[in-house]
Amino acid sequence: MAGERSTPVLKDELDIVIPTIRNLDFLEMWRPFFQPYHLIIVQDGDPSKTIKDSACRCFGYMVSKKKYIYTIDDDCFIGSLDLFLVLGSEKFGSWILGGFEVVYGFKLVSELGSSLGILSTLVLCNNQFPLHGLLVARVAKDPSGKDINALEQHIKNLLSPSTPHFFNTLYDPYREGTDFVRGYPFSLRGGEPTAVSHGLWLNIPDYDAPTQLVKPRERNTRYVDLVMTIPKGTLFPMCGMNLAFNRDLIGPAMYFGLMGDGQPIGRYDDMWAGWCTKVICDHLNLGIKTGLPYIWHSKASNPFVNLKKEYKGIYWQEEIIPFFKSVTLPKECATVQDCYLELSKQVKAKLSSIDPYFTKLADAMVTWIEAWDELNPSGEASAKLTNGAAK
Repeated sequence: MAGERSTPVLKDELDIVIPTIRNLDFLEMWRPFFQPYHLIIVQDGDPSKTIKDSACRCFGYMVSKKKYIYTIDDDCFIGSLDLFLVLGSEKFGSWILGGFEVVYGFKLVSELGSSLGILSTLVLCNNQFPLHGLLVARVAKDPSGKDINALEQHIKNLLSPSTPHFFNTLYDPYREGTDFVRGYPFSLRGGEPTAVSHGLWLNIPDYDAPTQLVKPRERNTRYVDLVMTIPKGTLFPMCGMNLAFNRDLIGPAMYFGLMGDGQPIGRYDDMWAGWCTKVICDHLNLGIKTGLPYIWHSKASNPFVNLKKEYKGIYWQEEIIPFFKSVTLPKECATVQDCYLELSKQVKAKLSSIDPYFTKLADAMVTWIEAWDELNPSGEASAKLTNGAAK
């Protein structure tokens, strides 16, 4: 029937998990895309609580009962800020910053008097030099001018197969307008199930502290229209800011480790989860895609604070990554839980010599699986995949 709205894809099968220490005003920018879905907001950073790191998002993964998860950070938006002429407005709050009044929560009124709605926006005002404009967060556009719907692209990535066993030089052959190239084995064209969709970011790059210090003004402005499967046997640095995954296939491996306050390392939470996830996906013949969609990363974290969190990890990763490259999982490991528990044993045996922290981390990995199985009994989200089809 004309005018009827179609049901959003995976409406009842997907949870959106967001760790935050801020208010939730930023969600207004995501409303057109997120409104049909169930959100899990995990508080991050309350000093009266024991959880004090964005790694807390993984507890949202654990309590979810949906098949798919999408997670973003609260400083990641759909797009950039545009300046609009304020013809009439009503402010809802403000604070002073550098002699300017920063106003938020405007109700913008057009020249015809029609309300454009409450927006999470900023206006800089100064009595001596009033700026009659409104900074409005806009939906980012791809080079063709089309609005980017990050969640929609993640869903497309997850619902189409991956090609981890043989690289296709036209990248994702399942996207519209492309296919397998000449020489690609027909026996492999069915692909493998996609477990993870790893999205990217415009504006503030996801750099480590040393790179931030060397390139403080660098911004990523390049939109590359590309989705590709990360080849089997290849590790990658997973960023949790713009990430979606099939919870049934890989959920138990998405533990973001012992990170943050009270631990000797930080800002490696998503990296740890990514290395564990990739090794397990390779073993279980699952795929991980990276590339589209892009979101707008708006807030550069303090590189000096980051360096304090990262400095041990920067040294340790030179031993951690060779460990993951050399990991082999026995054929008897047929579920994600089996694989993860085996990984914990190998972490304790081979990484504890670096620092006693890894003994604690290995024990925490076991506790994580015990808690996951307690909250997801009877094999829910257990990813019971046999490993008999290894290629």
